[in-house]
Amino acid sequence: MDLGLTSRPRRRPSLTPMIDVVFLLLVFFMLASRFGMDQVVEMPIASGGDDASGAPKLVDILPEELRLNGINLPLDRLVAELKTLVETPQDTIVLRSLQEANVQRIIAVSEALQAAGFKALVLVE
Repeated sequence: MDLGLTSRPRRRPSLTPMIDVVFLLLVFFMLASRFGMDQVVEMPIASGGDDASGAPKLVDILPEELRLNGINLPLDRLVAELKTLVETPQDTIVLRSLQEANVQRIIAVSEALQAAGFKALVLVE
């Protein structure tokens, strides 16, 4: 008994509208979210006209170590040695990043020095 119904092949739904919605949501959340808190690091720029007083104070910042005038020191000894070298807290201390030390390491060292009372930190390349 044939009722005249023929079986049609099933039509597959199109995924294009769903993909469009997913991309729109992705773009929305990327633009609406904050990827991190921006923090401003304020350090003076070195100028050639200032006279340095006292012994040299060059701190090399490496990924795994610190050097004061070429001598490897841990951070606590670095602060103690710098206190013997400076005449006033306004004496300039030069920070130099070597061997691709990351920015977080530079900030950590500068914050430790500022917490110890050193006011004039200069970051050079």
